[in-house]
Amino acid sequence: MTAGHGSSQGLPALERVLWLREEIARHDYLYYVLDAPQIPDAAYDALLRELGELEAQHPDWIIPESPTQRVGGKASAEFGTVIHTEPMLSLANAFTDDEVIAFDRRVREAIGENAPEYAAELKFDGLAVALRYEAGTLVQAATRGDGSAGEDVTANVRTIRAVPLRLTVPQEVAPLVLEVRGEVLMLRADFDRLNARQRSLGEREFVNPRNAAAGSLRQLDPGITASRPLRFFAYGIGQVDPATGTSLPQTHLAMLNWLVTLGLPVGSHRRAIATPAGLLEFWRETLSQRHLFPYEIDGVVYKLNRRDWQTRAGWLARAPRWAIAHKFPAEEMLTVLQDITVQVGRTGAITPVAKLRPVFVGGVTVSNATLHNEDEILRKNLWIGDTVIVRRAGDVIPEVLRSLQQSRPADARPFVMPSHCPVCGSSVEREADGAIWRCVGGLFCGAQRRQALLHFAQRRALDIEGLGEKVVDQLVERGLVKTPADLFRLTQSELIPIFRAKNPAEESRAATNLLQAIQAAKQTRLERFVFALGIRHVGQEVARILAMEYGDLDPMIGEDWNNLIVRKTIIQKDNQRRRNHGEALQAVPLEGIGTEIMDSLGRFFAEPHNLGVIAALRASGVQWPVQQPVALSSVQSIGQTGPSAAGGETIFEPLPLQALTIVITGRLPTLGRDQAADMARAAGAKVASSVSKRTSWVLAGEDAGSKLPRAIELGVPIIDESEFLRRINHG
Repeated sequence: MTAGHGSSQGLPALERVLWLREEIARHDYLYYVLDAPQIPDAAYDALLRELGELEAQHPDWIIPESPTQRVGGKASAEFGTVIHTEPMLSLANAFTDDEVIAFDRRVREAIGENAPEYAAELKFDGLAVALRYEAGTLVQAATRGDGSAGEDVTANVRTIRAVPLRLTVPQEVAPLVLEVRGEVLMLRADFDRLNARQRSLGEREFVNPRNAAAGSLRQLDPGITASRPLRFFAYGIGQVDPATGTSLPQTHLAMLNWLVTLGLPVGSHRRAIATPAGLLEFWRETLSQRHLFPYEIDGVVYKLNRRDWQTRAGWLARAPRWAIAHKFPAEEMLTVLQDITVQVGRTGAITPVAKLRPVFVGGVTVSNATLHNEDEILRKNLWIGDTVIVRRAGDVIPEVLRSLQQSRPADARPFVMPSHCPVCGSSVEREADGAIWRCVGGLFCGAQRRQALLHFAQRRALDIEGLGEKVVDQLVERGLVKTPADLFRLTQSELIPIFRAKNPAEESRAATNLLQAIQAAKQTRLERFVFALGIRHVGQEVARILAMEYGDLDPMIGEDWNNLIVRKTIIQKDNQRRRNHGEALQAVPLEGIGTEIMDSLGRFFAEPHNLGVIAALRASGVQWPVQQPVALSSVQSIGQTGPSAAGGETIFEPLPLQALTIVITGRLPTLGRDQAADMARAAGAKVASSVSKRTSWVLAGEDAGSKLPRAIELGVPIIDESEFLRRINHG
């Protein structure tokens, strides 16, 4: 059931009762006094529920000090003690439809009425407090404590802006005494901001909004409380002495409306309901909307609406007979982290996955949960074998929140990231300055196969028409294609079954068309091939720069990328010094390509599996024209010209379109759009896909579409093909 229970499960009933009382008392102290809960509400409820069932079976074992006979923990000695004029009772809990129906039956029997009306409202997940107003002025605020006595937190509550210091009615009609019961809580968005601030300051983060609200309200320094974004919602009243000549509302819902007129915030999600079926429908509706509320709720509350019927129904030792909390499925539960494995994503990202002892949480049975990355495991200090808290809120993927380190078994062990991909055996390496580990066998890895093939075949890569998602899925599922090189070995007979056309002739024609597209793709350009390889961070522009710098693939493969990174870093630092002193700059290797991209290139070409696929692609006939390398590093955009400097240092003239950003739209008279884009890039321009204020000019042809009016709207210059060619040739 919970951590540490294994040794007590087999105890005789009386010893189990004694153990449960001690365990509940320990968790009460952690929760109410230290604000450091160790187990979720559901686990605590299970302990209390089991104790109550055992005591019901053995009534002579019940003692006044039992947790079932009182509400909560003791008041902290560091705050003054407030004796509640009327006890702040807790609520009994219902977890099933049958328990709600049984509650309605008990109420009807207690009040002697066959059709009572209920007030249904939210069960806020915060800290219960009582506000005492005298003649309309706030004079005292206290926590619930053990229900009979709580902590005096008046100074702190006065800092909460949602709590009025004076009721918003004339003093002569304000109640002589009014004790308002309600919940102090923190909105989810405020909680996230608070934890972000805690992280930035290097301080301890809060576990959840309720924990944050409780910790904030119970600060010895009210200034700290004032800095925390606390809210308050009223849900009832305790002692009340109305002003002379005034009367109190006769129903609970009317009383809540009355509190609003006094200036007190009240939850708006409330309703009068006449049947048990209506109560259950309210619960289901609220559960479905649970994550739309800006604050945490853990259920709904049903109360007899008529206040005189509440009195008639009466109270038990720790809860009223006329109200019950219908709890939602627990979003947090305890279980055991049995193992940590890894899964490989379509981009090669290695993600640790928690293998959990199956646990029912958030309405479903959870056995797996993502752990995101290695740093997250270290931050949460998760070891295999730990007892952990698992959270599943609504449709959110299950998450391991933290471990109970005090319950860590002797045979627990830390997680170690594997050095090789569990799918293909390629090296697994961590990104520079990142938290993600990746498999570097992108062309070979089965986990990345589908994504690699789709990328390889796209229009800007090898442009294999007809090789879309459905076809790729069939090729992979049938085991026909494992790497891009396998595409060029496909046969007509293998392809026909993957096309589900109306008749065999159409299937044969589709297979023939795809084979022809695959054969046509063998003749390509180097930049397209480099882009098609799917190297991380290598997009079209980087592939173009590489093709121009190296002229062929072999020099890229043979490059000493680590040495180049070091050399580039040194030159860049030295150039910064030279700029400051007005000296000539050195040419920077691979201008326009950062060291992160260079590191990715080095990792990719160092992986034997990738080189094997490249060799197979070449052997199948994929080729490109070799071109004379053009050292783009010789082109500087610093706006200076001049002869070569001593020592081989040179300041070069910029290209004709250097530092310009252009957009191409429409059909050009003689140039294809890809051809025009390549020419623009070769002349130093950046080719963008959309028009913005940063666009230098737009090259427009016929049927230009929406980009042309956008350029006119922004005042971006528009040129035609002839002007484009003139600018490239003459600058």
